Amino acid sequence: MGRLIENKKAKFNYEILEEYESGIELLGLEVKSIKRKQGSLDGAHVIIRGAEAYLVGAHIPPYQPNNTSKDYDSYRNRKLLMTKKEIHEIMGKEKMKGFTVVPISMYLKARNIKVQVAIVRGKKERDKRETIKRRESDRQIDRLLKIQ
Repeated sequence: MGRLIENKKAKFNYEILEEYESGIELLGLEVKSIKRKQGSLDGAHVIIRGAEAYLVGAHIPPYQPNNTSKDYDSYRNRKLLMTKKEIHEIMGKEKMKGFTVVPISMYLKARNIKVQVAIVRGKKERDKRETIKRRESDRQIDRLLKIQ
């Protein structure tokens, strides 16, 4: 399972509560672009309309910009392929105050591109500072162990 695109800020800005795996409906030029690790999930989120889930705000540039039609939108909404049961679970949890659904990463599974989606809660400023302190202390310990 090789990660193609990651939302690096998601793990820093949010506390991840529950994760789901989902397929995604893409155009051929988007598939090629993602396989070249082009694109960004920063600022993207998942919305649910009716009984369908959509990825909103993800940037996937065209594979060959010069051969792409003029009306191609790299920020268009993309349908996520999830079971009804998963969508209803997410809907119930998303309605609770403070919860949102964000994409964590895109990766290959067999020949299909999958999206790892998570229900998250925003971190407070003090929690982010604790994360930074923990990361710095881990780096310092690694440096000391490397020297010895």
